[in-house]
Amino acid sequence: MDFVHHLHEYLGTYGYLAIFVVVGLESAGVPMPGETILVAAAILAGQGKLHLWGVIGAAAAGAILGDNCGYWVGREFGFPIAYRYGRYVNLDERRLKLGQYLFLKQGGKIVFFGRFVAILRTFAAFLAGVNHFHWERFFFFNAAGGIVWASIFGAGGYMLGRAFEVYAKPVGIAALVIAVIAFFLGARFVRYHEEQLEEEAERAFPGPLVPPKPPRRNRMN
Repeated sequence: MDFVHHLHEYLGTYGYLAIFVVVGLESAGVPMPGETILVAAAILAGQGKLHLWGVIGAAAAGAILGDNCGYWVGREFGFPIAYRYGRYVNLDERRLKLGQYLFLKQGGKIVFFGRFVAILRTFAAFLAGVNHFHWERFFFFNAAGGIVWASIFGAGGYMLGRAFEVYAKPVGIAALVIAVIAFFLGARFVRYHEEQLEEEAERAFPGPLVPPKPPRRNRMN
C-alpha cells in the first residue's frame, strides 16, 4: 500500500514526465517499475486525473528512447559488461544465453514481443546491441513494440480506472474482478514460457557462455 501511495504521489507531482523517465530507465536496462507506473497512470486517467493519450504517448516515447540508449550501450560495450556485471541487475548467465538464443532463432520478433515480457522488457534492447542486431530493423521493431505495449496496457489501466469510478455498481465490480483475474492469468502464462525458453537456450548453448559473433548479414525475421 505504501508503494502504491508513493507512486500516486509521484505521478501527481511529475505527471507525464514521471512516466517517461521511469519507462525510459527501465527500457535502458535499469530495473524500474515501468509497466506498473504505466498502468497506475492509466488508472488515474480513467478517473479523470490524467489524459489517456498523454499517458500512452509518454510511455511509448520513454520506451523508444530508453531502448535505443540500451541498444547503443550493448553494441558499443556489449558482452564484457553483461558477463561481468549482469548478475547485479538479475541478468545472469542463464538469461544472457536466453538473449543469444532468441536473437539467433527469432531476430526482430524478440525486439517487438520482448516489450511484453518482464525480464526482456528491461534487457532486450541491450541484448540486441550485444548481438549486433541491425539498428534500422531494431528501431522499426522497437518503435512498433513500444507503441503497441503502451496502447494495450494504457487502455487496460484506463478501463480499470473507469471500473473504480463505478465500483459500487455490479458492472463495476464485475469489470474489476475480470481485470484482476486476467492479470494473474497473463502473468502466469508469461512466466511459464520464460522458463521454457531459458531451458531451450541452455540446450542450444551448453557449457560456459561465449561472446556472440557479429552476423555477416542481418535478415528481418
